[in-house]
Amino acid sequence: MSRDYAEYICDLLSPLGPVTARAMFGGFGIYLDGLTFALIADDTLYFKVDDHNRAAFQAAGSHPFKPFPDKAMVMSYWDVPVEIFDDPDELCRWARDAYDVALRARKPKRPRKKPA
Repeated sequence: MSRDYAEYICDLLSPLGPVTARAMFGGFGIYLDGLTFALIADDTLYFKVDDHNRAAFQAAGSHPFKPFPDKAMVMSYWDVPVEIFDDPDELCRWARDAYDVALRARKPKRPRKKPA
């Protein structure tokens, strides 16, 4: 897995804000404001997807991330169509949509119990 590729992706997505990459499970999680909205596996970029943006990925011929080739399980991340990389503004638009998915999926923090 290429740290250089992860840094390249963070640079491309920098118009969104402070995008960072953290190594995880042999790949990288891509974060903005502490939320994972993308991942990199085998030097392929995947954006987080839900019912709001899935149709665009399907129309572009993308596929969900399958972490284990021998298992049916897929994750809610889909590969970014290669033609999107030709237009940095379009790439950032797709990334912003993926970040919005992460915001919707975020679980609210439980309130802390007050000490007795």
